[in-house]
Amino acid sequence: MTHAQSLQGGIARPAASPHPDAPPWRAVISASIGNALEWFDLVVYGFFAATISKLFFPTGDDTVSLLLTLGTFGVSFFMRPLGAIVIGAYADRAGRKAALTLSIMLMFTGTLLICIVPTYSSIGLLAPAVLVVARMIQGLSAGGEFGSATAFLAEHAPRRRGFFSSWQVASQGLTTLLAAGFGAVLTSTLTAEQLASWGWRVPFIFGLLIGPVAYYIRRNVDESPEFSSIEATTTPLRDTLSHQKERLLLAVGIVVLGTVATYLVLFMPTYGVKQLGLPASVAFTATMMVGVIQMFFSPVVGHLSDRIGRVRIMLIAGVLLLLAIYPMFALLVSRPSFGTLLLVEIVLGCLMTAYFAPVPALLSELFPTQTRTTGLSLSYNTAVTIFGGFAPFILTWLISVTNDKLSPSYYLIFAAIISIVALVFTRIRLGFK
Repeated sequence: MTHAQSLQGGIARPAASPHPDAPPWRAVISASIGNALEWFDLVVYGFFAATISKLFFPTGDDTVSLLLTLGTFGVSFFMRPLGAIVIGAYADRAGRKAALTLSIMLMFTGTLLICIVPTYSSIGLLAPAVLVVARMIQGLSAGGEFGSATAFLAEHAPRRRGFFSSWQVASQGLTTLLAAGFGAVLTSTLTAEQLASWGWRVPFIFGLLIGPVAYYIRRNVDESPEFSSIEATTTPLRDTLSHQKERLLLAVGIVVLGTVATYLVLFMPTYGVKQLGLPASVAFTATMMVGVIQMFFSPVVGHLSDRIGRVRIMLIAGVLLLLAIYPMFALLVSRPSFGTLLLVEIVLGCLMTAYFAPVPALLSELFPTQTRTTGLSLSYNTAVTIFGGFAPFILTWLISVTNDKLSPSYYLIFAAIISIVALVFTRIRLGFK
């Protein structure tokens, strides 16, 4: 699917980048570092959910406390659509660079609050209240981050959108690796008392240190050439909702499988400890492999999507995930060990990356330059809010209600069906390959 083909319905094609083949590595670093910080904070919160639940939601029932913590994790996702509207529209009016700078400032503020907020034992109900506010600020930031950063990358290299946009996914792999590494080291070297007292804050402090660096880089990077070459619209939200409803709906469906698979990986350390009885350090170590796969395999898949088509690769990966996920979890539940968990994580990581790596480029091609960030942000964050953000909560609840440890596989199968249908319609109706 070419860029020209994606601009149907009377929307004029914008001028191309003046240097379409120039490797935009400064843009890659600028866009990826903020996405990395966003994802690092999200992953760390999910990984340390069991510890945070006891410190901020001490109900006396571990399951209820964990559900409250995962609910707090999910509540920030209600802010994502607002962030998509506010920051996404701002990016289409004022530029990608301005929106990226704003989103990193918001993410830094939310992370700072998590670093310094006292626990329930010190300030009572104010502790979970501040935690919720911090997560909502992060959600607002995240709502505009993915769309702005993806548009920024895609517009620097139109002929290699797949490769350069895939660094968004690769940066998530890097931070999954870092977050899981923190989890493995901290849970294996600190006592439970040390972890509860101060250890859980260490990765958030590390994430906080990235903020000023990311802000400086984004303040000093050039605006995307493609956006600079067009006349920006003053009504990006209205234009998107009026003329691109079908594309929005298809984009939401496309993202569903990627976001559910991603948050399933985030849930795996908690699943390994709570449901399989594995040591926390073992569960974190196995999850590190997913980060390695995502970090190195994403650019490869992105490059291939430029050559043979994004939808083709994603359909193959989606069908394989649909067929493999139940047997993988059945094997894991019947033989809970580090080796089995590692095998499942490797297969899940490869298939998830094969599906997710082309998503940023595909979404960027679904929307014209004038409304690209708004369309990207709305579709991505709608899917993440409904299907991804509450995935850890839903999975914990499903296991509790059904008493079936295979429940996570059912949710991923459901997501795979939605996304496969959306991809088929995207191929048939819009001609994407």
